[in-house]
Amino acid sequence: MFGALLNSSLPRLVPVGLILLALQKTLFVELQPFGVIIQVVLAFAAAAGAAGGPERGAIAGFTLGLLFDLAVGSPLGSTSIAMGIAGYIAGWADLIRIDTTWWLAAVFVGIGAGAGEAAVPVIRRFTGEEDAFVPDLIKIVPVVAVAAAIASVVLVPLARWSLGLERPEWKVPVDA
Repeated sequence: MFGALLNSSLPRLVPVGLILLALQKTLFVELQPFGVIIQVVLAFAAAAGAAGGPERGAIAGFTLGLLFDLAVGSPLGSTSIAMGIAGYIAGWADLIRIDTTWWLAAVFVGIGAGAGEAAVPVIRRFTGEEDAFVPDLIKIVPVVAVAAAIASVVLVPLARWSLGLERPEWKVPVDA
C-alpha cells in the first residue's frame, strides 16, 4: 500500500501544491488585479484537469483543496469540492479536443477555474457561512478565470509533470 502511494502522483503533486499555496498566500495577496486575489492553486487544479482529464483533474483538485483547507483553516473539504469541480470541468478539454493545442487548454483552464470560483459561495453557504455571496462575485469570477487562462501556459506543463504524464506534441498552426 505504501509502495502504491509512492508510485502515484501525490509525491509530486503535494510539494508543487504547497509551493503554489505559499505563493498565493504571500505574493498574490499583494498583487491584486482589479482588487481580486488571483487563485493560483485553483488554476493549478484546473490545469491538472486540462492536462490529465476529468478524473485526474478532480482527484488533483480535491487533494489541492485539502491542502488549502488545512493551511487556511476553512472547514475541511469545502475548498476541495470547488477545486475538484474546477479540475473536472477543465478535464473535459482532454476528452473533446482532436489536436492538443495550448490555447484550447488555456480556454478550458479558464472555464474550469471560473466554475470552481463560482462554486465557492454555494459551498460556503452549505457549510453555514452567513455572508457567502458577495456583490463583487460578478467581478471576481471573470478575473480569476482570465488569470487562470493566462497562467495555464506555465501551469499545464507543470501539472503534466506533477501527474507523471508524457509530454504532448503541441501543434503550432503553420500557414501553407
